Order: sequence, then structure tokens, then C-alpha cells
Amino acid sequence: MSAGAKPIAAQPPMTTARFPVTLTPRKPREAVMARSIAVGIGIMDYPFDTADGFWRWVDLCEQGGIDSIWQTDRLVSRTPFLECMTALAAIAGRTRRIKFGVNVVSVAMREPVLLAKQCATIDVLSNGRLLPGFGIGSPRGAEWSAMHLDTTTRGRKTDEALEIISRLWSGEVLDYAGRHFRLTQASIAPLPVQPDLPLWIGGSSEAAIKRTARIGTGWQAGAETPAAVGEVIAGIKAALAETGRTIEEDHYGAAFGFRFGGPDDPGVAAVMAGYQARTGRDPRDLFAMGDAAVIMDRLRAYVDAGASKFILRPVAQGDADMLAQTRRLVEDVLPQVAATWPRPRKVAA
Repeated sequence: MSAGAKPIAAQPPMTTARFPVTLTPRKPREAVMARSIAVGIGIMDYPFDTADGFWRWVDLCEQGGIDSIWQTDRLVSRTPFLECMTALAAIAGRTRRIKFGVNVVSVAMREPVLLAKQCATIDVLSNGRLLPGFGIGSPRGAEWSAMHLDTTTRGRKTDEALEIISRLWSGEVLDYAGRHFRLTQASIAPLPVQPDLPLWIGGSSEAAIKRTARIGTGWQAGAETPAAVGEVIAGIKAALAETGRTIEEDHYGAAFGFRFGGPDDPGVAAVMAGYQARTGRDPRDLFAMGDAAVIMDRLRAYVDAGASKFILRPVAQGDADMLAQTRRLVEDVLPQVAATWPRPRKVAA
């Protein structure tokens, strides 16, 4: 059994949950003197030509000091996407240092006991490097119609599923009677290596804000401007004040696309046009294109809005382009991040 796993015999007595249930607030294991700024990297689709190119990219991220790698959850598409949980398990086996996560798992499309077990397994085998992020999934996703799933209940299903997942991670043997899920003496083992496996919540709606304040240990934005990120963070903090819970100041995240170069680079114009057609939003508000100074300016705007953890997505296609863009991030941006926002000293709580 892993050193981080807890034996079944040590688990609390069986409990019966009837939705909704307020979860016991998680206590941080350490206090941080100031916000810790960290830059991860993410991919929306599968932009590589070959599997070898993907692994060369993972190796570059691992060796180059990037904080984390993030996958997108997409089950049904004509554009290539890796299945997120399988990909994280593979990355766990390839690496030793870097953390990894999903921004975000569409919980309402998945069975919660299986998802809890998958996360725990990956956390055990990676020695505690999983950063799970959860959301309800966009109603525009092709999965809902393809799999005949009801989009109107995805918020309520997610709330129930997250309660189940969190309680299973804590070691409970769980009887559960909800609107969407029923369990009898459900448990998982081994438990996650991280004593309090992070529960990052995505989404910017009022329901997502309340969900984060109720059970989240962090919040991760999707495609949002700095101003929008600041508004959501303020909303979460106001909701936290009502619940009596706290979320650490450096557990608020933002994401944006980047490109060393410009919008006229080969392939970039098509990506930008496709994004605008798909979302109706101006990509210039959500992508940083230019040199390292442009990317640093965008990071500062999000930091000023209250974000500390970042997922930067290269606007690139093909092995060579992905490697080149990521190498520029490692060489030109990460040293400036370290100099601008030195890692704070941590002290015991």
C-alpha cells in the first residue's frame, strides 16, 4: 500500500447522505505569507503530428521548469482530443516533477465513483502531483446531444457528484441517496496521496461561484478577461464570507492563449477566425501575441485581478511549432516570472 494511502479499517463509520449536504470545510496544511505565482501550460486539442512530438513536448515542460500541464476534457469531436484522464495517467508515468490537471473535467458526463477512483489512482502513482479541476461542461459541447444527455440538470448532477467524490477521497464508506446518484456502502482504496486532494472548480456563473465557495479549494477560470476574472474572484470571496470557509489567496487561476509572433503567422489567422466564429468573442481580448513583454503584461493584468495560477496555451500546430513556442516560454518568460514574483516563504499553520 502507498505511503499516502489510508487503510480501510481506519475509515469513519458508514454514513447516509441526502442531497444537499454541507461538506466539512477543509483545513489548509500550511499558511503562505504571500501569493505564489506559477505558470503552467495547457493544450485545448491535440496539436501534435506524432506521439513522439507529444512526448518531446512533455519532456521539455518537465525539464524546463513549467509548473504544470493541463488537458481539456472533450469526449465527442471531429478535431483530435486526447481523453483527459488517460492522458494524465500517461504523463504521470513519464514525469517525476511536474504537476498535471484537467481544465476542467465535465463532471455531469461522468460517473462519480469511477472519476473519484481514477483521480485517486493517478495521485497515488504520481506521488501526489494531480491537480483535478471540475466543472459542469459547456452546453454547446457535442457530447450532450451525441450521448442523449440532459443539459438542464448538469449543474445539479455536478453538485451531487462533487459531494460524492470529496467524501470518497476523505475515506468514507458512503450510502448516498440523491436525485441523480444512489450508492450503497461505496468506498475507494487506496486513497489519494495528498491528504486533502485539491478540488478546483471551474465556471463563472453564479452557481459556479456558490459551488466554489461551498466545497472548492480553488477556482480556475476558462477563457475570461482579467476584468471578468476579478469579478468572479470577488464574488467567490463574498460567498465565502457567508459560508465561513476560506480559500487560500494563491488558489485562484486564470488561462489565456499565447503566441510568440503575430496574428499573421502561418495558421494563426485560421485559429483566431475559428475561435471568433465559435464563441462570438474577440480573440484579441483573450490571447497574448507578440514577444515576452506582451505575455508578461497579460500576466500582470491577471495578477492584479487576483489570479495566481496560470494555464498558458500555445497557439501552435505541429510538433516543431509546439516545441518552439514552449521553448520560448521557458527561456523568455519563466525567468521574468521568477524575478517579478519570487516564491514566498511557507510557514507551518
